[in-house]
Amino acid sequence: MTVLGKLFRFLALPVVAGVVVGLAVLWWYQQGPGADDVARQGAPTVDSYSSAVSVAAPAVVNIYTTQIVSTGSSLSDDPLFNRFMERPRRERALASLGSGVIVSSTGGYVLTSYHVIRDADEILVSLRDGRDAPARVVGTDPETDLALLQISLEHLPEIKLNGPKPVRVGDVVLAIGNPLGVGQTVSMGIVSATGRSHLGIATFENFIQTDAAINRGNSGGALIDTRGHLIGINTAILSSNGTWQGIGFATPASIASEVMADLIAHGHVIRGYLGVTVQDITPGLADTFGMDQVMGGVVTEVVADSPAQKAGLQAGDGLVGINDESMAGGHEAMNRIAGMQPGTKITLNVLRNRQQLELPVTVGTRPPAKQ
Repeated sequence: MTVLGKLFRFLALPVVAGVVVGLAVLWWYQQGPGADDVARQGAPTVDSYSSAVSVAAPAVVNIYTTQIVSTGSSLSDDPLFNRFMERPRRERALASLGSGVIVSSTGGYVLTSYHVIRDADEILVSLRDGRDAPARVVGTDPETDLALLQISLEHLPEIKLNGPKPVRVGDVVLAIGNPLGVGQTVSMGIVSATGRSHLGIATFENFIQTDAAINRGNSGGALIDTRGHLIGINTAILSSNGTWQGIGFATPASIASEVMADLIAHGHVIRGYLGVTVQDITPGLADTFGMDQVMGGVVTEVVADSPAQKAGLQAGDGLVGINDESMAGGHEAMNRIAGMQPGTKITLNVLRNRQQLELPVTVGTRPPAKQ
């Protein structure tokens, strides 16, 4: 074999291999990254949430309420006026709408927002399958803006509460309800924040914030995850004009479940109670108390004859911990105490005149909220 032939055989294999690799790379760039590459990079590949909706939507109901109100001049209530002139009292019905979630098929229990059924004389629950039934109020909890209804129908669908998977900021969520009375509607968004408080919506606030569209009529409806599990009860929106502006709030399913259990067992929610009002400590107050960090709350009111007063707690004290566990602010302190069983013995970590105190106290029972 000539020298030229040997050289050709030596170079042929690398040249062919290079051409093949080059063509493959060129094809890959023309096609772009495939689905497998996108999945490996962590980008979502789901293009439909119909499975989650089909699981949850049948258990989301429309709630129609009617309130009977009297009309006429206030003079008609004056006995002296009625002696000279008879004026018939007229009544008219005010109707409103909202949403709810069937959480027990056997018990017929429906969770909704308290403000949806507040002052209602009649409540009608309408299912997606066309059935409807009058509902009775099992119990209400204005302090979390939740209410539990019961209907008598067979073969009810029910929604599953969220499992052990925690709700995380950035999770995709779906809101299901009856906005503006147009019928059952699904909107999509993400979890914008968790643990929202200081909103003035309820006494005990620990809301999930979402940008899924929520409008009037959505209250009491379901906020679900992409598996169709209930993660919250849609409660309210933050808006300057009453319409959706991308900020909605839902009560976590874990809180709703606890409230429901108490309402079924007792007709009301049982909470711990100290008899204090606590506000967040500000940077200025932290300096006054001699604190290195801005944390805990300042006691602004102590109810007479309450467990707090009997323990020696005073207005102006800094409440910085419970059982040596610190807390971020006054709101957390109130929630933590409310979550304790009455009769529980605890120690309050208090700052007074820059001195650390430990006050033992027995948790009482919180009085029922005014309806």
